[in-house]
Amino acid sequence: MSKFLENQNWRYATKKFDSSKKVTAADLDFLKEAVRLSASSYGLQLYKVIVIESDEIKAKLLSAAFGQTQITDASHLFIFAAQTNVGATEVQSYIKNISETRGIPAEALNGFSDLMNGAIKGMSDEAQTVWTAKQTYLALGNLLNAAAELNIDTTPMEGFNAAQFNEILGLDKLNLNATVIAPVGYRHTEDDTQHYTKVRKSHEDLFITI
Repeated sequence: MSKFLENQNWRYATKKFDSSKKVTAADLDFLKEAVRLSASSYGLQLYKVIVIESDEIKAKLLSAAFGQTQITDASHLFIFAAQTNVGATEVQSYIKNISETRGIPAEALNGFSDLMNGAIKGMSDEAQTVWTAKQTYLALGNLLNAAAELNIDTTPMEGFNAAQFNEILGLDKLNLNATVIAPVGYRHTEDDTQHYTKVRKSHEDLFITI
């Protein structure tokens, strides 16, 4: 039987990481592949995922994350950055990828291409920013679930200064905007929150069946 629910009960937003423990290369590859396989709107994957393992870079980011030590103590830091100025170029690249991956003539995908271009052109700049940011959260969800599968700890975080992250990492020059981050590693024995009973709404309060 699947251990998915057991793993979900095991995971929590880790408050203190053990800086002496590192995620192995094999496990890191597993996490990356889980993120790569994430669902996204139309399948476009309009984001980049920056994986920070350099202690020097993590230290530079600490103040931009309001001094939260998960940033520096975790083995790795995943930064999900949504693309900005999305348009026909991204659609064309995706269509090319579909054509090559599935062996389908690009011309046969014109209808799908027109659909995506029309949807994107119909969005205001603000709506597009919200749309692309939402896609990063889908990828974040895959990271959290995959990490729990390996008993690797994570902390999804919105508590950081995106503009400062963008500047430190040069993301703005790449037409990217940091939207959500997740330190990844192993909980410290001194992190008391690991012993807290998980608090969630009851089925009756959460679900509406019609």
